[in-house]
Amino acid sequence: MNNPVRIQTALVSVYAKDGLEPLLRVLHQNNVTLLSTGGTEAYVRSLGIPVERVEDLTGFPSILGGRVKTLHPNVFGGILARRDVAEDKLQLETHNIPTIDLVVVDLYPFEATLAGGGSEEDLIEKIDIGGVSLLRAAAKNHAFTGVISGQHQYSRLTAWLTAQEGVLFAEQRRSLAGEAFEVTSRYDSAIAGWMNGTSASTPLRYGENPHQTGTYKGLLNEVFTQRSGKALSYNNLLDVDAALSLVHEFDEPTVAIVKHNNACGVATRPTLHEAYAEAFSSDTQSPFGGVIAVNRPLDLLTAQAMHSLFFEVLLAPGFDEDAFALLSSKANRMLLDTHDFAWPKRQVRSVLNGVLEQDRNTALSTPESRKVVSHRAPNDSELADMLFAEKVVKHTRSNAIVLVKGQKLLASGVGQTSRIDALRQAIEKARQFNQSLKGAAMASDAFFPFPDCVDVAHQAGVDLVIHPGGSIRDQESITFCNEHGMAMITTGIRHFKH
Repeated sequence: MNNPVRIQTALVSVYAKDGLEPLLRVLHQNNVTLLSTGGTEAYVRSLGIPVERVEDLTGFPSILGGRVKTLHPNVFGGILARRDVAEDKLQLETHNIPTIDLVVVDLYPFEATLAGGGSEEDLIEKIDIGGVSLLRAAAKNHAFTGVISGQHQYSRLTAWLTAQEGVLFAEQRRSLAGEAFEVTSRYDSAIAGWMNGTSASTPLRYGENPHQTGTYKGLLNEVFTQRSGKALSYNNLLDVDAALSLVHEFDEPTVAIVKHNNACGVATRPTLHEAYAEAFSSDTQSPFGGVIAVNRPLDLLTAQAMHSLFFEVLLAPGFDEDAFALLSSKANRMLLDTHDFAWPKRQVRSVLNGVLEQDRNTALSTPESRKVVSHRAPNDSELADMLFAEKVVKHTRSNAIVLVKGQKLLASGVGQTSRIDALRQAIEKARQFNQSLKGAAMASDAFFPFPDCVDVAHQAGVDLVIHPGGSIRDQESITFCNEHGMAMITTGIRHFKH
């Protein structure tokens, strides 16, 4: 790392103060002069840390109900000055303007206010002016100035400054600058969407690949609050949708691990810790870089179990404080606190020069729709595994086969051009990770056109089969099950997923 900048003066003016204290203390320990405004200034003083008022620097008080506090040459000159340009240095000296090496600012919560049904007056007052300007100025001048643009970065900066004795390096400053511009871009898009009567639009780092641009249109803060980590990407959001959709199918403590929109581990157990251990054991390779979703608040024991794994995103309906502290110690790990929200009733995707629209797939079989078509009927625990498998295959790319035993995904075959290939892929995956298929349940997203699938599944140890049914050759598969002591249920509900 090169081009170090020692932080000597920092402007700190934030809306969210949770997690700020450790950063303030490390700045103070490194003899950094703190400048602040309003509530942040009072908060810093309450910690016994010296702080100077921005209005003493500008010679002008906060006016217009706080709308104008930092918009002054003495502030922006200190942020934007190029330390290697003689004319800039001379002008700083002439006007007695101190350089500002670090800007720590978050923005008024416009999106949260919008999602919460705020009035027009409330929303107008949540449109940040000075904050956006400060972030853009510091990001522009990242060659000499560091910038923190959100609460999720406090711990990262604290760690850097502690390890580097108050210094920020060039690549760190540039990375933070890029994140700041992402924040201001998303913020302006949300405001524009509201002003224009459309949903908020969030520019993403790129699309599925770096050469593609990407945008999210909608209100992510209705779905989750991001507590930690870098900005979510296009691919992250696809996996977040897949993981959250799947884990919401289950009432008992459940963990779903998703990679490229398909589950590589799912398990239900009495505790979240047990569920995670079982879900991970299904496939110990694929979770690397994946997305994990849980349907219970994340506790420390579960956090400790997953902490050593490199994963991109974790979704949980709340975090115990010690669990969050542990998991957020990895700066880029994205921790999302999920909310109850209304899933859209319709789904839309672009095709050719138009769009396709359909109802969201909310269907699952019911006791009335399910039919035991084999001589052998499953017992209660076997039926539970079959229904578990049905839920997982519903969220798996077609052609899809999933293999389940003991409320745990053993393996799946996904996105294959034939159903028998999907089954063979699932069996091979199970064998790769020493998963016994004896007594397992097999679910298919669509009917079996031939009896070859139940034949191959039986040879692998599968005893239970659940599928939609509806093939003109269904009876051949039913007959095979009857001849080999297998139980088969048809649901009448197909779950193609493309």
